[in-house]
Amino acid sequence: MTSLPRRDPLTDPLLTPENSVLLVIDYQPTQIESIQSIPHPTLIRHITMTIQLAQAFAVPIIVSTVNVATGRNQDTIAPLRQVLGPTASYDRTSINAWEDQGFVNAVRATKRTHLVMAALWTEACLTFPALDALREQYHVHPVVDAVGGTSVIAHETALGRIAQAGGELVTNAQLACEWQRDWNRTETVPDFVRLLLANGQFVQL
Repeated sequence: MTSLPRRDPLTDPLLTPENSVLLVIDYQPTQIESIQSIPHPTLIRHITMTIQLAQAFAVPIIVSTVNVATGRNQDTIAPLRQVLGPTASYDRTSINAWEDQGFVNAVRATKRTHLVMAALWTEACLTFPALDALREQYHVHPVVDAVGGTSVIAHETALGRIAQAGGELVTNAQLACEWQRDWNRTETVPDFVRLLLANGQFVQL
């Protein structure tokens, strides 16, 4: 029962808290209302868990919205803003967040190579920056149970396109386990267990 020495967390090919950044894109009322691939309450619960996992493991979070400053759209929904607290938000007009200089600069400034991505819709605001980031040699990890599309086929087709381009799809449970990796890292175990229990990943018998 002896774990091997921890691999370098910056160069580890798997996700670590030290090599990851979470990108949360366009969780706004209009986008959520148009989602048809997952029930809205489930979507909100799952993206909330994704954010809370990042916070538990001290992973940086970058938030983006579209068309708030122009008045055409509302800000990130209140339940997420409450969880995010003072996290800055990068507003833009482009559908593709990777075509916004402020957003891309914020990602590059983290110097993290693994982008854990959640965005609405799957077929646009997730797919486009994911493909662009892959072309720049980032590792891209869409959180499949925290995103949604305007139809099931749109959602699934978009995830297939990202995976075909080299994206590595993850779920919240997988993300939690990959960041935790070893039970000897006891400081994050309580939040790990609490979040998975609260979201039905564990069942207490």
